[in-house]
Amino acid sequence: MGYELEDRVFYGSNISVSKRNDGCTEYKMRDASGAGTMTCYKVFPGVDIIYNDFHMKSCFSEFRPKVEMIGIDHCRDGRIEWEFPGGSYLYLQKGDLQINAKDHHAMGFGFPSGHYHGITVAIYIEEASKTLSTVWDGLCVDLHALRASVSGERLFIMRTDDSIQHIFSELYKVPEKIRKNYFKIKVLELLLFLSVVDFPVYGQERPYLPKKQVETVKAIKEYITDNIDKHFTLDELSTQFGIPLTSMKTSFKGIYGTSIYAYVRTQRMQIAASMLRQTRENVTTIAGQVGYNNPSKFAAAFKKVIGVSPAKYQNDLA
Repeated sequence: MGYELEDRVFYGSNISVSKRNDGCTEYKMRDASGAGTMTCYKVFPGVDIIYNDFHMKSCFSEFRPKVEMIGIDHCRDGRIEWEFPGGSYLYLQKGDLQINAKDHHAMGFGFPSGHYHGITVAIYIEEASKTLSTVWDGLCVDLHALRASVSGERLFIMRTDDSIQHIFSELYKVPEKIRKNYFKIKVLELLLFLSVVDFPVYGQERPYLPKKQVETVKAIKEYITDNIDKHFTLDELSTQFGIPLTSMKTSFKGIYGTSIYAYVRTQRMQIAASMLRQTRENVTTIAGQVGYNNPSKFAAAFKKVIGVSPAKYQNDLA
């Protein structure tokens, strides 16, 4: 009889099973700010691959492992925000790999961009160790040592190099017919690579941001979003919210993954696209409503963000 994910971990009262068939279980998370889906595939006894698809702003995780484990998280798109006791924040961003023992995983999470898409490779140490010893003659991956190297309250986050990025990029587009065996090959490839990584040297120290700074930057983001038709200089925002200019710029990019100017432009174009879909206002009027007095500059910005000119976007909807 095979084990289910909930036999090995306690996920929490806000997560339930929505679908289950041979080798695959779908879990749903619901929170006041949105919902998320985790689709879990059994790879080997003791090893699962979970596809994460979240559309929410925040949630609280009650996650507690019932056995010793390692979690390997790859971020494909979006961001995860961890809030730690003592008032500090850390961010996993697109292209990052995060590895930890999941011992300190019951905490608040945020999704600053409103969504998160990625993969978790969940490894349950005792069961997986027995399995891997029989899978491939000569395969030597010490899962206990790997877990010891990433244990502790701090999270190990690294930028993926070409080798790791290649492994995960293929996991996002596996044909269903070969999925079962392909998962096995990719997991073995990943573990072999991680078995020779010197984590303190290979990883980069990701800065923790203080709570007050994070709260100030989030207030700035809300302010500029609520006043999307207005123009503010960075110096004006820095003075108004009482935060040093350099700290404001660094923290904003750390939280949202982009500069303030790029964020504002993207928000304006997304709002403009919504207005083009939902109203019959002309392009010049909509440009003015999102802060552009020059229709040509608006059209150039719209095409850069959305991919087509506003006129074509509107015509294609007709």
